[in-house]
Amino acid sequence: MFAELDDKTKALKETLTEFMGAYVYPNEAELLDESRQEGRWAHSALQRDLQAKAREQGLWNLFYNHGPEGQGLSNYQYTHLCETLGRSLAGPEIFNCNAPDVGNMEILSVYGTDAQKERWLKPLLNAEIRSCFAMTEPQVASSDATNIETRIERDGDEYVVTGRKWWTTGAMADACKVAIVMGKSDPDAPKHKQQSMILVPMDSPGVTVTRPLAVYGFQHPPLGHAEVVFDKVRVPTDAMLLGEGRGFEIAQGRLGPGRIHHCMRFIGLAERAMEAMCARAGARTAFGNRLSEMGGVRQVIGQCRTELEAARLMTLKAAWSMDRLGNKAARHDIAMAKIFVPTVTGQIIDRAIQVHGGSGLSEDFFLAMAFAETRFLRIGDGPDEVHREALARTELARGGATDNAA
Repeated sequence: MFAELDDKTKALKETLTEFMGAYVYPNEAELLDESRQEGRWAHSALQRDLQAKAREQGLWNLFYNHGPEGQGLSNYQYTHLCETLGRSLAGPEIFNCNAPDVGNMEILSVYGTDAQKERWLKPLLNAEIRSCFAMTEPQVASSDATNIETRIERDGDEYVVTGRKWWTTGAMADACKVAIVMGKSDPDAPKHKQQSMILVPMDSPGVTVTRPLAVYGFQHPPLGHAEVVFDKVRVPTDAMLLGEGRGFEIAQGRLGPGRIHHCMRFIGLAERAMEAMCARAGARTAFGNRLSEMGGVRQVIGQCRTELEAARLMTLKAAWSMDRLGNKAARHDIAMAKIFVPTVTGQIIDRAIQVHGGSGLSEDFFLAMAFAETRFLRIGDGPDEVHREALARTELARGGATDNAA
């Protein structure tokens, strides 16, 4: 079903693999250091240096296919590269392929005005600034985005934004200069036309980043996740994205590709976890035998390989469908991958932790932080239950149509 990988993508993957081996893995501990306090929310000199090297080697904006600033790759092509850069949690930021900026750049490219692109997209593509995406709220079940309470109210030639957001990834970064905020602009409109998205500069009066939020103790500097208060923040009307009431339309355009990008990266993370598990099993002896000689461990490794290949094929199919049918038509393939891949990756990493014993829980290996990341994504970008519900509605409708035909 899948096409042979083209020469351009093969060459990029080879260069990317060499770059990861030469620069990312050897510096991973420093790049992901959670103990750094001074300058915690600023990109380190090492990160900036590696970003410059990545750019020099043509490994920049690999995800971007809207213009000359990117590589012009299809989703299918990018999947193979994303697997490689996703092997380390430090990788995406080095190549300017990290969330939430990838999704925000996608929004600005597709829905932004020329002025919005000039002010925000151009510096994002150059990694001169960072951005955040403010959607989730602490006071409501944000798995149903129609619950959102943040208000975006027109007042003359300005909009006034008022609300509290959390799990706003990227908002802790010193370089975060703009937030894409989803809020309710017309509570009397039809259910999915009440919400809008608007660009809010982070230095606007009334914007307060109140605290960082940790995932199982990991704060993920320098980007981080934050709780952010918007207290009667005024922005000009030209900060509105696409138009009032178009928030859900934009969200679907953003979240579909974003969900599959996470899955692409997780394939690489799971592959690396398997490699670490096998190496550990071959090197450690317990009760007179190597772990790799124990039937229980061998069963785990065999199961991991089976599940990982299923996850890889599901991700490739979703990317393939997006390229040929479009994001909307591929939404069910994306949903299935979003449900399956983070869960499987988390299970593989969990088993790798178990084989590593106490060391698997420590910061000496990448596994503990990787497990936290995969657990987070079973909720982030829409919890699994929402995607299962959407799939079930389609299946039930199909079943009803079949019954009627019979």
